[in-house]
Amino acid sequence: MALFELSGVTVTRPRGSEHSHPLTGVSTTIDGERCTAVVGPSGAGKSTLLRLLDRLEEPSHGEVRYKGEPLRSYEVTELRRRVGFVQQLPVLLGVTVREDVRTARADADVEALLERVGLRADFADRFTAELSGGEGQRVCLARALSVEPEVLLLDEPTSALDRKAAQQVEAVIRGLVAGGMAAVIVTHDLAQAERLADDVIVVVEGQVIESGPSYGVLGAPQDERTKLFLGRT
Repeated sequence: MALFELSGVTVTRPRGSEHSHPLTGVSTTIDGERCTAVVGPSGAGKSTLLRLLDRLEEPSHGEVRYKGEPLRSYEVTELRRRVGFVQQLPVLLGVTVREDVRTARADADVEALLERVGLRADFADRFTAELSGGEGQRVCLARALSVEPEVLLLDEPTSALDRKAAQQVEAVIRGLVAGGMAAVIVTHDLAQAERLADDVIVVVEGQVIESGPSYGVLGAPQDERTKLFLGRT
């Protein structure tokens, strides 16, 4: 069974809204225990698609299903415990790392979560204002993991980081997927998609034009628009 299913999903909004990129008639599936990369030109609707999966967006038409059930049948709080979301820029909520990680779950084992994202246990007592971008992003990952989600949604999680920090975050994502967690990552970096993704979804002008295993979509695309996007024409 697919983890997520989008059937005929359209998103429309007034011009000038904060997230203005629409989707039109999108139908696609996302499987569990894999990393799926959503790629496409800027403004194509990639982040809109991602936000639908956590009910940060609602479809104007069509349906999104999670584990075979309509997404709207889940209470939002329950859904967001099962489906974690990590934004492009680190958003830190506590004065210390320990406080930050526990904003999602008060009894979280902070030291264990930090070690899971490649940070030392004694990092828990650092002040969040002193963290680098890469450290802050891994703390956000630890906070997201504190509620034991089944899948992580990541919106350009390394685009604001330097190369070393990006490599560290990628290593965390690979480790989580290897451990059985599903991840869906929006990325503008095709090399990153090749490194991380088992499957790839290509979004162009609000439509999913191609999807499937990474080696096929990125290595031997079938749709002419995908070839154009990848520079294979």
